[in-house]
Formats: sequence, structure tokens, C-alpha cells
Amino acid sequence: MKRIVLGFLAATGMATAAVAQEEISPALLYDLGGKFDKSFNEMAYMGAERFREETGIEYAEFEISNDAQREQALRRFAERGHNPIVMAGFTWVQFLDDVAPEYPEVSFTIIDDKVDQPNVRSITFKEQEGSWLVGMLAAMASETGTVGFVGGMQVPLIGKFECGYVGGVKSVSADATVIRNYTGDTPAAWNDPTKGGEIARTQIDQGADVIYHAAGGTGVGVLQAVADAGKLGIGVDSNQNHLHPGHMLTSMVKRVDVAVYDSFMDAMNGEFTYGVQDLGLAEDAVAYAVDEHNEDLITEEMIAAVEEAEADIIAGEIEVHNYLDDNSCPYW
Repeated sequence: MKRIVLGFLAATGMATAAVAQEEISPALLYDLGGKFDKSFNEMAYMGAERFREETGIEYAEFEISNDAQREQALRRFAERGHNPIVMAGFTWVQFLDDVAPEYPEVSFTIIDDKVDQPNVRSITFKEQEGSWLVGMLAAMASETGTVGFVGGMQVPLIGKFECGYVGGVKSVSADATVIRNYTGDTPAAWNDPTKGGEIARTQIDQGADVIYHAAGGTGVGVLQAVADAGKLGIGVDSNQNHLHPGHMLTSMVKRVDVAVYDSFMDAMNGEFTYGVQDLGLAEDAVAYAVDEHNEDLITEEMIAAVEEAEADIIAGEIEVHNYLDDNSCPYW
């Protein structure tokens, strides 16, 4: 990975919970797709595992299989005395907003959305910034001038990935074509690798030779189809370069693992903070991954261009549009 992040969720001046170390009984609730989705959920799992390995403290976990389980699981964990409780995914918002006030002594973290409750830490990421960088790499690596994007469930959050990616592509080549498709509009869209592969093959038939996915477990099928066709894929959330060495241009890494790890550690140390934390390139919370699996695919010139753009984004000289601001994108 290009960058190692160790603690971007430092003390921020927000209110701090006094949770004593001996009271710690952390819990992690995954989103649909399962903890071994090789993407978002698995990053959350990795953060919890790092905490367990370093501290020796066990954590509870639960993998939901349908939305009807969310409120029940959240209440059960709170009633059993788990604290803190971390939820991976924006689809927990409604349930957390209802449950958190009933357990004011419990510290909650939600990743990928915001809940305005006094005992909730909300962690969001500037996915559009990391996606801009991998979009630049896609445009520079493409030989056809056509690249693709495959989203999972069509929701505004994934629009941040899509819009940033298109912006990055267009910043390199204004004439480039970006084919954009989604797997579906229900939560099942996160775990359908067969359909992901079908969409990827369709994009390849239309000339796409680099395809970026933001589709959770569905992306496994996208990347497999891309590799089978001898094209280049771009992973998401976790570093997926190892899945198909030589056919993975890069991965847009989102440090969900650190969000989970820091939530557990902060609670253990009595330093748990509440409020919203919106994290991007400046906090090393998103990045593109370079390792032994893809280093031959990315030239020094490509890295130099992306590094310059990263510095400009952090400095505010390049302003990457946030799709959530108005559910629109100026790049398409």
C-alpha cells in the first residue's frame, strides 16, 4: 500500500466519554455482504482483529443477512452491555438514530454516514478524493480511451466514488469515455458477483480496458471478469491488488479498519469522542495502493502526476465535487 495510516482519528476537541478499560466489551456489526467480502466489511473486520491481537480483548460481532435483523441486533448488543458498538455501513442510520437515545451510556460509531446523537461518533470519508486519483491512473493506463465504473447499490454515497472517478479521468483526458453502470437498487446489489461480472464484460465489449468498482462483494465478479479478459481492474475499500496480480491497476483504499480500531482503542483508553469526522487525503484516510502486485503497471510519470494532484487537492487548489452536496456531478 502506498501509505500506512495509524490513527487519523486522534482527539478532536469533541466531548470525551469516560469509559474505563475494565468495562470494555466492544462489538462490531457488519453490513450486508458479510465480513469476508474482500472489501468494505473485511476492512472493518481487519480493524477489529488488530485490536484483539494487540490488546487480547475479545469482541462480539454479527453478520446480518437481511435488513429486518438490524434493530434487533443493535438492541441485543446494547442490552448485553457491549460498549462501544461499531456499525459498518450507511444502512444502519435509521436504526441507530432510534436506538442510541435509549442507551445513553453506550458509545456508538457509525461508519459511512452521520447520526446526530450525543453518544454517537459518525465517520465519513471523502471517497471522491481517492477516486479522483485512481481515475487519473485509469485514464493514463487506458489504451482505448474508454474506461468503466461499476457501482453496487445505486445510492448517493456511491455517487461520490463515481463522480470523483469521472472527474479524475476527465482531468487527464477530456475526451475520454467513462461507461457507468450499477448492479441494482436494493441491498442485494452488494453481493452479486455474477451480475458484476456480466456488467464488466458488457463494458469491455464497449471498449473499456480499465474498470473501477465500488460494489462490495459484487466487485469480486467485476475484477474476475476484467482479469479473464486481460484488462485492468481497480479495487475499492481494501487493497485488492493481490486478487489478480498483473491485472489490478490499483485499489482505492478507504481506512475503515482504522476507524474500527480507533473506536475500540479510544473507548479502552477513555478517549472516545463524539460528533462527525469527515476524512480524506489530508488525513491519509483514503489513498491509492501500490505494492508488489501492481508496481510494474504504474510508471514513475503516473505516480508524479497523481502525487501532484493529491497535493493540490489537499491544498484546495483542486476542489473535487462531493456528489452528496446536491446529488449531481459536473464531470458528466
